[in-house]
Amino acid sequence: MVILWLMVGAIFGYFFSPASQKNFESVTLGMLMALVCAHMMAGWQAEKFLTWLQQPVLDPHKKHSAFWGNAADRIVRLLKNKESQRLASEESLRQFLAAIQASPHGVIILDKDTRIQWSNQTASEHLGLDPKLDLQQLIGNMLRNPIFSNYVNSKSFDHEVIIEGRDHRIDSPHKVGVQLFPYGDGRMLLLSRDVTLIEQAETMRRDFVANVSHEIRTPLTVLAGFIETLQSLPLSKEEQEKYLTLMSNQAFRMKSLVDDLLTLSRIEGRHLPGQHEWVSIQKIFLQLEEEATGLSIKLHPLGKDRQRLNFVLDDEHANAEISGSSSELLSAFSNLISNAIRYTPAAGEITVAWRITETGGIFSVTDSGPGIAPEHFSRLSERFYRIDRSRSRDTGGTGLGLAIVKHVLQRHEGVMEIESKINVGSKFSLVFPLHRLRMNKPLSIAESVNGI
Repeated sequence: MVILWLMVGAIFGYFFSPASQKNFESVTLGMLMALVCAHMMAGWQAEKFLTWLQQPVLDPHKKHSAFWGNAADRIVRLLKNKESQRLASEESLRQFLAAIQASPHGVIILDKDTRIQWSNQTASEHLGLDPKLDLQQLIGNMLRNPIFSNYVNSKSFDHEVIIEGRDHRIDSPHKVGVQLFPYGDGRMLLLSRDVTLIEQAETMRRDFVANVSHEIRTPLTVLAGFIETLQSLPLSKEEQEKYLTLMSNQAFRMKSLVDDLLTLSRIEGRHLPGQHEWVSIQKIFLQLEEEATGLSIKLHPLGKDRQRLNFVLDDEHANAEISGSSSELLSAFSNLISNAIRYTPAAGEITVAWRITETGGIFSVTDSGPGIAPEHFSRLSERFYRIDRSRSRDTGGTGLGLAIVKHVLQRHEGVMEIESKINVGSKFSLVFPLHRLRMNKPLSIAESVNGI
């Protein structure tokens, strides 16, 4: 570019000087003037370039002229690439943070002084932190829990600890598992997870094992005591028969408990019943009536105070069928009737009925027993839950009957409704959806009997 200016200056000095002065000096003067102009032009372009650098316009389609223009174009391209990289990095960071926000685990980033640098919304729900207001706060000040404080001070982070969560209450526990993971230059990552259901399941498992052990140990203790008595003392025939009868009752109690446990295990391990198998309500009623009569006679021997059992199945609904597992349905119905017989006094009355309404098919058992207070309704289907432990043991119940009923209902899309009044009686109703019902042709008496 400079050479071009010099050539233009030399030509200008030669042709525009007087004829008498067309010599080396005129050419040199022209070249000097060209250099001055080129310098002034370069200075002007440099000034424009410096002004542009103070606030560059990143327009890739705009082309700049001259030397400084080429430099500006190169700078524009570099800045544009840097801006694209920055935007891509910001988008990647945004996507990464969005993924952490969607995580079911709480995430808290701590600096080397254990101050909060960042936390997601799940951590707020677990631990009660504010993702914005609690920045730069010491995690130990925010989680004032002795277990967590000892965990941090121990410097041993190869396991998680369980602490109370934000929503913890005595009547509604909320448990959170937290664990620290050191990384980088003294920084740490704190992860939290809601373990309330896991803790509840573990508590239920411990209670279940304890209850089963207790329920089996009691009759075993009685049996061991009677066996020792029979072995060590000379007893009359009447006394031996008495003890043997008591031992038989205790053995039957243990057998009933094991049978119920196996029934629950089978129900929980099976596939959900489909709608290809249809069970006749009439057949079930005939079998239920036979079993209920036998149990009532066993618990309340024949006499003027014998329980009154009423099985109500009108002709209109007698030929109904329900889809599902016949053994599971029979087990659920039998458990309701068995409970009613066990808890109803000898002179009481029990009514078993089936009807179809607009809401579905309803199997109900109504008794004139002691009744149940409303505060017990929500827990009746828990395993081994007893309103009155001594009364339950006297009647020979295992505490698993309504748990079996609940599982059968869940597998057959049914619900249980309870109505009860103290010293009046109770009514348990099992409601099944209409799409699990159909009406079949009426069965003859011979067909019903042969089908049992």
